[in-house]
Amino acid sequence: MENNIESLLKKLEEKYSQTGQSLAANLEGLLYNDYLKYWDYIQVETLLTLQKPKTSIPDEMIFIMYHQITELYFRLILWEIEQIGNQKDVEVAWFLDKIERINRYLEALVRSFDIMSVGMEAEQFKKFRMALLPASGFQSAQFRMIEITSTNFINLTSQEFRDKATPNTTIPEIYEHIYWKKGATETATGKKTITLQHFEEKYSESFMQLAYEYRDKNIWEKYKELENKGVDVSAIKQALRDFDYLFNVEWALSHLKSAVRYLRESGKPIDATGGTNWTKYLPPNFQRIIFFPSLWTEEERQEWGRKKVEALLQS
Repeated sequence: MENNIESLLKKLEEKYSQTGQSLAANLEGLLYNDYLKYWDYIQVETLLTLQKPKTSIPDEMIFIMYHQITELYFRLILWEIEQIGNQKDVEVAWFLDKIERINRYLEALVRSFDIMSVGMEAEQFKKFRMALLPASGFQSAQFRMIEITSTNFINLTSQEFRDKATPNTTIPEIYEHIYWKKGATETATGKKTITLQHFEEKYSESFMQLAYEYRDKNIWEKYKELENKGVDVSAIKQALRDFDYLFNVEWALSHLKSAVRYLRESGKPIDATGGTNWTKYLPPNFQRIIFFPSLWTEEERQEWGRKKVEALLQS
């Protein structure tokens, strides 16, 4: 035990000496430091002050908290992606571990979405949603950041635009045709909703900066670096396929299930809080956004959740 303490003290002395600090002074400081407590470390009290309903309708609290939980999971995903993008020499086992982590976060989100899709009283939702106008989950910047950092930017546009694009097509040009803009148009006039206007005012510049930053280090580009080394990437291929399908099909279907329950009256769709055309925007087979197209067959790309969407809309 004493030898172990001596060894640790020697290592601490080496550590502090490199920065010109005194080991004795730092040890003395430990005498006055308070013990770390769970509630301080997790910031529980602060966390529980962040739920601020706009109405007195009880189920609005569920709505707020689940969206906050979702944003925390998105931050976890982005944390993994940032590490992938900044890793200079990617190795198979390390890369696979990161993608599998992302998939676990997504699986947790997809499994838990029933908290939203069936976990609120429909009549309560239809009341409190009117107090939320024009905010919308469409405005989740972190969701868009995951898209931008996962794939080549051009893959976030329609197939029609992709077919016309050239290697010289610029990021600003691509951004003008980004797929989600079509989802935030007024159903009656085709004009940009105020939801989209607010979103673009706040985030357009940072989204394009992120696209530039990750042009050569997004998940797909990092995968190709590994593939070019001639190593066995079969396990990573499957993990990337899982990631692609979880994010672009299963997560979208979870939202579609919720919309079908809450945004239909007498069997007919009603507008979402931000005025988004959810019947055209949410079904994954309509947008057909695929992060890693070459990992899928043509038949798989054409299908892209179509049967699941049809079954859900008929339920």
